[in-house]
Amino acid sequence: MTQLQISADLSYRLPAPCTILVQVEAAATPDQRLDQSRITIDPAGDKAVIPAHDRIGTRLWTTQQQQLTISYAAQVTVDRANPDFATLPATPLPNLPGEAVPYLFNSLYCSVSAFDQLVSSEFAGLTGGPLIAAMADHIARTMTYGSDRDNAHTNAEQSYAARKGVCRDYAHILISMARAADIPARFASTYAPDVQPQDFHAVPEVFLDGRWHLIDPTGMAQASDMAVIGIGRDATDVSFLTAFGSMNMVEQRVNVRRV
Repeated sequence: MTQLQISADLSYRLPAPCTILVQVEAAATPDQRLDQSRITIDPAGDKAVIPAHDRIGTRLWTTQQQQLTISYAAQVTVDRANPDFATLPATPLPNLPGEAVPYLFNSLYCSVSAFDQLVSSEFAGLTGGPLIAAMADHIARTMTYGSDRDNAHTNAEQSYAARKGVCRDYAHILISMARAADIPARFASTYAPDVQPQDFHAVPEVFLDGRWHLIDPTGMAQASDMAVIGIGRDATDVSFLTAFGSMNMVEQRVNVRRV
């Protein structure tokens, strides 16, 4: 069991009135408890809270002009074991629950067909958890962490070809590989204490042995230390902030520490 103290502070300038979708609050789930949680949006105004993707976590609508400041603080207790992937079998496709099936298919940043040949040649003979562990090791071994450019619109195939990326890219690559092996995989936005530099952290979540399991191919976080914000098909569904208009970042600070 891990207790995390989380803070996130975001500041933006808005050249014109803008409607914004915010997703920064840790989710209340069976394996993590919100002991404290507070979000402040300034200037104060009308807000609408709605369920997030697959009803894991929440999103918040707000419309602002000139400036926007978001301050989030929480204490979260994570009660989640680190999976032993060596022991996790794949779930036969006919036994998949309906909620897992959409995560077998292509999404905006994750192409299944782009990784078919690599998966069949590089990981021949492996299935289930051992296959996922081998994929994560391969990504960690062959990729360099970091980015020389704005990679907000880079897909998994492009990131893998460059052999370089950040957590978002590592997650998209492993998700694409898993789907190419007929294992449902989805994108999770999280908070984690050992991420360097401190920021929102993206990891894959794979469906094995009848349930979802977090895995971090960057090696910076473990399932037992991550507070999940939300999940989706890829980064499109779990952006911490989506602006329906124009905005410019002034400051972004995230801090996560063990209590």
